[in-house]
Amino acid sequence: MLKVGVVGATGYAGEEVIKILLNHKDVAITELSAIIDKEEPISSLLPIFKGKLDIVCKKPNVEMASKVDLVFLGLPHKVSMEIAPAFLEAGKLVIDLSADYRLDADTYEKWYGTSHKDIANLPRAVYGLPELYSDEIKKAKLLANPGCYPTGIILGIAPALIGKVIERCGIISDSKSGATGAGRKADIGLIFCEVNENLRAYKVNEHQHKPEINRILSRVAGADVDIIFTPHLVPMNRGILSTIYMKLVKSLDTKDAVEIYRKFYDGKPFVRICDAGKFPQIRDVVGTNYCDIGLKVTASTLIAVSCIDNLKKGAAGQAVQNMNIMCGFKETEALL
Repeated sequence: MLKVGVVGATGYAGEEVIKILLNHKDVAITELSAIIDKEEPISSLLPIFKGKLDIVCKKPNVEMASKVDLVFLGLPHKVSMEIAPAFLEAGKLVIDLSADYRLDADTYEKWYGTSHKDIANLPRAVYGLPELYSDEIKKAKLLANPGCYPTGIILGIAPALIGKVIERCGIISDSKSGATGAGRKADIGLIFCEVNENLRAYKVNEHQHKPEINRILSRVAGADVDIIFTPHLVPMNRGILSTIYMKLVKSLDTKDAVEIYRKFYDGKPFVRICDAGKFPQIRDVVGTNYCDIGLKVTASTLIAVSCIDNLKKGAAGQAVQNMNIMCGFKETEALL
């Protein structure tokens, strides 16, 4: 039985990791910690776990490293890089849900406004998008779990880019997310009266996920890719829908595009390609680890509509999927 800890257990992603792991036959949750006022049972902090999990949620501590085999870090950006080294030095597997290990040090400093504090471990980090990097994930000791926007967007673009049917330049993603994507925190822009009955664009083409998207798409394309990315906040709890526009360089129709994507994701259990003429919606994926993709060719443009649950495939679900691959468990364990 794999002994697992969750740091940041009271955040949206940490809570979701716990929910999934409670149904995992090969895992025992042995340690929980979070930035809290006082240590108390997780079932007191999050009553949804009453009668299911009653272990004490502690304040973050390095002693935790001696009591687990693997740890999920569900911490804010800039914090994980201070915690991860202790677990790595103790020989534990680390899955980080923040952005701290997704970028090189210079890019991280530019987009997150602070110098990286664990440069020594950055080269060890494996980017955890299973549909692209399963072989590397199997050998990973430090796993950088992808961001929510990058997950849906990269999966919506990669088959066309790798198949060389689209131009690298001028890719546009118009993405819309529920409010949990910002995390569980006090922010006036996220209170009910600001979000309800409202829709707004934010961080237009300067969101911190943009360099992550560009980095992975450039890697798979073998040349620089710089997408235009506009995120929007919509009045719902969870889910991300991205509509992606790509310029075709080959003559295709919609059925051809569907075939290309289905062939690319064959054997990948958590990507579902819609039939030609069909498109996914948020309600199809909320509460699941699926990424659903619908496709349309019009004139010389390929349009992909990609849907994920930002807390599942965009965070906790994908993190558990990565754990399953790292530890040799069935990839879908506890996720179906």
